[in-house]
Amino acid sequence: MVNGACGEPDAGPTRTSGSGGRRGETGWEESPYRAPRRPHHDIALVDASGKQLAKQRIGDDAAGFAQLTALLTEHGDRKESPIPVAIETSRGLLVAALRATGRPIYAINPLAVARYRDRHSVARKKSDAIDAAALANILRVDMVAHRPLPADSELARCIAVLARAQQDAVWDRNQAHNKLRSQLREFYPSILAAFADHRFGLFAPEARTILAAAPTPSAAALLTRRQLRALLKRAGRSRGIEAEADRLLEVFRRDYLHHPPQVEAAFGQQTAALLRQLDTACANADQLEATTTEAFDQHPDAPVITSFPGLGSLTGARVLAEIGDDRTRFTNASSLKAYAGSAPVTRASGKSCVVTSRRVKNQRLASTGYTWAFASLRGSTEARAHYDRRREAGDRHTAALRNLFNRQCHEVNATAAKSSLSAGGGRRLRQ
Repeated sequence: MVNGACGEPDAGPTRTSGSGGRRGETGWEESPYRAPRRPHHDIALVDASGKQLAKQRIGDDAAGFAQLTALLTEHGDRKESPIPVAIETSRGLLVAALRATGRPIYAINPLAVARYRDRHSVARKKSDAIDAAALANILRVDMVAHRPLPADSELARCIAVLARAQQDAVWDRNQAHNKLRSQLREFYPSILAAFADHRFGLFAPEARTILAAAPTPSAAALLTRRQLRALLKRAGRSRGIEAEADRLLEVFRRDYLHHPPQVEAAFGQQTAALLRQLDTACANADQLEATTTEAFDQHPDAPVITSFPGLGSLTGARVLAEIGDDRTRFTNASSLKAYAGSAPVTRASGKSCVVTSRRVKNQRLASTGYTWAFASLRGSTEARAHYDRRREAGDRHTAALRNLFNRQCHEVNATAAKSSLSAGGGRRLRQ
């Protein structure tokens, strides 16, 4: 049996090849006198005995992929028995092209490659060619210990791209909100007081519209009742405009501490810049949410996923994005729980035994699982009873939700294990 491996792609100034500079977490600064290096992959092929049959460096482009397929064909690659490939990343055009060939692709964690490399040499020498050989030997020796990339459908992969982008947009929106709020605490307490009890706080369209019209507390204090009514209508408010305008007028005209006028004006300029960032982040999150839910609703598993209490179209899309629709991806519920980070980790040695929460996990799925478990408390009496039992046993809020998410992962795996999913499969937790 022949095993192939692609070394991690060298993408230029932030990554190094075997003949390049030193690698660091922050990369290295490229000299203006050094010609930019082309991204490449190092290839190594080994047989069942560990003998290296070929090695080659290819570019990260169509020509490089053609070289790779020609090399694999030369060493016995056939459609009915494709040569498996190990690589240090699950993303990129080369990986997408390899997945299209139908061959098994194994994405190996670079840390695991580094540990395996020490089996052959303690001199700590390092090169992309050595890493490629280590990847191939990992498949030769420990293929059963690694999980190949799932054979997800094209629609599921499309949903994964959109759902992850939307989740990133939400995180960017929260970061922009925190920056703006921190800035307003420095000089603009009236706007914070005006929307302290609002459901969405500074995310509210009314808050952002008023802040754009009056970026300083002095400007807000000069707003008239008529101007406030116009701003509220511009923000989309249709009810209680008169009462809200009166309330805002009273809040803005209270006595507050102020910076000197020029300093306050400078703060206002910075606030306007931060507000534009928040507006852009909110628009991106909303647009991606609509696109994600539209794509998710087209998937045949959408009715089943949303039948679980606490899962809507958006959170369901995030769950589908991370677990995929390949039924053979997880061999049992324990694999899914470990992947999601809901299963604890036990460290035992002699008389010592410590059980801790899992830190190495899919962070996106774990974040979605927290939201899912929390939302299910209101939609499922059984989920609520399970959460209350964990709290009574001494678990904190986060630990109780993680334990509930662990049970929900078991239900998802049991439903996905069926040969064909049927709508309503998740309603067992609703009892």
